[in-house]
Amino acid sequence: MPSITQRLAREIGQGVTESKAFTLTSPEAYGLFAGVPVRSGVTVTSSTALRVPAVAAAIGFISESCAIMPFKPHDEVSKEVLRQHPAFKIVRKRSNPWTSAGKLRGQLTRDALLCGHGFAQVVRNGEGKPLELHRLDPAAVSVETDDYDEPSYRIRLKGGGDTVLPYTDVLHISTLDGVSPITHAKEAIGLALAAEQHLANWFGRAGRPSGYLATTEKVSGDKGTAELEKMIKRWNDVHAGENSGRTAILDRGFQYYPLSTSNTDAEFYNNRIEQIREIARAFRIPVTMLWELSHGTMANTEQLALQFMQWSIKPWLDRWKDAYAQVLLSPEDSDEIEIEYEPKVMLSVDFAAQATAYSQFVAMRAYTPNDVRSGMNMPPLPGGNDLINPFTTSDGGATAPEPQANETEE
Repeated sequence: MPSITQRLAREIGQGVTESKAFTLTSPEAYGLFAGVPVRSGVTVTSSTALRVPAVAAAIGFISESCAIMPFKPHDEVSKEVLRQHPAFKIVRKRSNPWTSAGKLRGQLTRDALLCGHGFAQVVRNGEGKPLELHRLDPAAVSVETDDYDEPSYRIRLKGGGDTVLPYTDVLHISTLDGVSPITHAKEAIGLALAAEQHLANWFGRAGRPSGYLATTEKVSGDKGTAELEKMIKRWNDVHAGENSGRTAILDRGFQYYPLSTSNTDAEFYNNRIEQIREIARAFRIPVTMLWELSHGTMANTEQLALQFMQWSIKPWLDRWKDAYAQVLLSPEDSDEIEIEYEPKVMLSVDFAAQATAYSQFVAMRAYTPNDVRSGMNMPPLPGGNDLINPFTTSDGGATAPEPQANETEE
């Protein structure tokens, strides 16, 4: 029988359950109710976190980078692309008739970043071969394990009831520990939200705090107090918000004294920059990817972009590679076939540098001319599959033809 934690998760929509037991008043239980309280007083959820531009940018960079990366099944020995294998269409073209392969990768990666997990069900034909992948709502999926830690997936159906699928029929993408970076960085995100709200309210008052009204006349009794309250209300109605800065007319000896703002209250810039850096650390991406360029230069920004590919995106692509192989390759196929990604898409450079690199690859006979044309999305040419060095006549290179003698020359 499922535990109360598993039943709550299925009913409320938390998604993946944990074996750890806790009471409804424990801090861990807040996640079941879609709210994670933080000290700043702001409730951090996947929806409110996306209101922070740095969070939205980080999730977009990672998920879209996974989406544009092409995958292909190929023979491990010959490296030949297996276009006839059922996995080729699913990972390279379309995961299902209404979803491209790249779009599904982006959706599931985004689910994992927001919820900790992304799921897709494998649709097979009568022979057990994979035909399509269909995204599953993370809130409708619960992971259950047996005594040997073999996972199975309980899926809540839209029409009511649920079904259980084996791990071979569910493509599962998750973060390193199965917890969303939003949960890990809830304090930093909450502080960013609180600072933005405070700054918006501050500028809503024209960037100035409220002042005070003073008069030399004595005010006493309920009547005098009521007149003062009316005076303050009229002042706020006429001179607050968009009306700030209009000419003021004061009577009965009243004078207005604005309160000055300290540098600590006025300079939110440094605080907001630090929150961007904290969010970048939580998502494990270079801060320059979030367009925080206060310390960025042409040299270090280029290196940080390479680090983004190596240390931020590559772990996600490796997870996709393993997840694809687990559900799309049979045990027999997995001994001979590998599903791999092509990182050259993320390593593209300017045209001049690309031309130099291609020239060097051809000269060292690592690429054929048709390999270069394929990389530039151009059709092959006859004779373009020969590994020759066009810059020399040695080492098997073609010898340049001798010039023909001019028949009219004596």
